[in-house]
Amino acid sequence: MRRQSLHDIQKTANVYHRYPQYDLSSQRGRLERWNDLLRHEPVRLLTTFTNTEDISAEMRDGLRCEESPVSVAFADPLLREAGLAGDTYGDARRFFGLSDRQLHRIVCYCHHGAQTYAAGVACQVRAAYPRTGGPGIMSRVWTAIAGRHA
Repeated sequence: MRRQSLHDIQKTANVYHRYPQYDLSSQRGRLERWNDLLRHEPVRLLTTFTNTEDISAEMRDGLRCEESPVSVAFADPLLREAGLAGDTYGDARRFFGLSDRQLHRIVCYCHHGAQTYAAGVACQVRAAYPRTGGPGIMSRVWTAIAGRHA
């Protein structure tokens, strides 16, 4: 093994100067990691899943495609070590703890077209983060208008 400077290594590898810590035992930590992977290459073109809403749950769970948002997650050794079993729709749904509706919004053709940029998918992943305390925006608006909780 030969010694190389950080500058030389950066020419051939992705080098993270600050390695963020993720709580991969939580849904939010897993989604944060996926989001960061997508944001790391924001203009990377990703392939979407087609017609996920038009097929049976069993067929949908087996769907996979090359260069998809799910394959980005599966390529990550941290997420695989945390339990991501494969790069299928069903593997992602179970591992990230998402509903079909949430994952559909993140990876389906009908929302993004045949291909989409990783940055756009990252926005959808962030939208799926579990809420942390307090009512949502609509509940707060309703309270402000009506003076009570919806």
